[in-house]
Amino acid sequence: MVDSTLLGPRMDVGDPDPAVVDLLGILRRTLRMEVAWLGRLTGDLLVMQVLDGDAQTFGLSPGATVRAETGLFSQILRGTAPEVIPDVRADPRVTQTAGSYELGIRSYAATPVLDDDGNLYGLVGCLGSRPQPAPSPADLPFLRLLAASLRTSVLDLHRMWGTRAQLFQSILDLIDSGGPRIVYQPIRDLSGGTAVGVEALSRFPGSCHGPQWWFAAAHNVGLGADLELAAIRRALGALTDLPPGVLLGVNASPTTITAELVELLTAVRPAGNLVLEITENEQLGDSTLDDHLDALRASGVYLAIDDLGTGYSSLEHVIRIRPDVIKIDASIIQGIDDDPVRRAVTTGIVSIARDLGEYVIAEGVETSSQLRAVVQAGILMGQGYLLGRPAPTLELLDAYQFAGTPPRSH
Repeated sequence: MVDSTLLGPRMDVGDPDPAVVDLLGILRRTLRMEVAWLGRLTGDLLVMQVLDGDAQTFGLSPGATVRAETGLFSQILRGTAPEVIPDVRADPRVTQTAGSYELGIRSYAATPVLDDDGNLYGLVGCLGSRPQPAPSPADLPFLRLLAASLRTSVLDLHRMWGTRAQLFQSILDLIDSGGPRIVYQPIRDLSGGTAVGVEALSRFPGSCHGPQWWFAAAHNVGLGADLELAAIRRALGALTDLPPGVLLGVNASPTTITAELVELLTAVRPAGNLVLEITENEQLGDSTLDDHLDALRASGVYLAIDDLGTGYSSLEHVIRIRPDVIKIDASIIQGIDDDPVRRAVTTGIVSIARDLGEYVIAEGVETSSQLRAVVQAGILMGQGYLLGRPAPTLELLDAYQFAGTPPRSH
């Protein structure tokens, strides 16, 4: 695995332009190297936008970013290194960098790419894992010719990049400021109304977009795990204010779970006050996730399947994860009082959970008739506007009434 200090944060770069891929393929074959690339400069990072060839040899993929202090490209831009380097470890003009060693780069080529206004856009180049013979006299002119040919192609990339870079910076600023605002919604024992837990929910004041949009956008620009971790860190601040026996639920996607989440949650004492709700916005991935979940479970963290019945959440998740808690999505619960199919599905889930020793929570309970149907289905715990709206403090835990009218809007 490549040392993370050599590469910067990943960014989403969208689908590659086939014309650019074709040009890079020609360049790669002409310069006799394994990988050709087009990179966009942003600050001190070179973002790999388009790659052709076996980029995994060098631990790279579209969206990877290379830091100026560890990359050879900065020397080429300064004019202290040649644009075609047959052997980076034997050329006295090249300052050796950690990147060239750790990424396994032995031959290198790069030249600037300008946009239609003549401004520096980035670089185009090649990487090789073996030293090359002395370059052909035609190699450098061809590299520069291809860079000139890309000027028209980078116009569309430039527009796309502008939008993504702006979004990337907005999310990064939000993370640096401590993450989204957190509100807490109670989860109640339906037999008596006692709060058994709260779910930490993210809010984005001043934005016209809701939480789902923000987290999807963050994943699209490579900051999904960072935003989720920022939200979780802020939510954990409520642990000291929770009454005894009341659990705190936090949400995380499989990607975040395999990032830094295990270290974050296992450091919480007691970890047995936490419920990790695994969100449904992506597939579960490989067995690496299982190892992380096992570590969390061993530390005392409870596991929950969130939003069962939507997206990727399915009984397959229940079988693989063996959660302590199953949360049935509001899209099923909010029609349970007048739809026999929803009632039958809910009753089936309750029966399976009971056999497996798992708890079931009904999400989105908004009316008294839904509540009655949920209780009749055998569900013992619920969450929803009827049972308590999200609030910025935990004072709501003492206020509970079954009576009332359903909310007009969310």
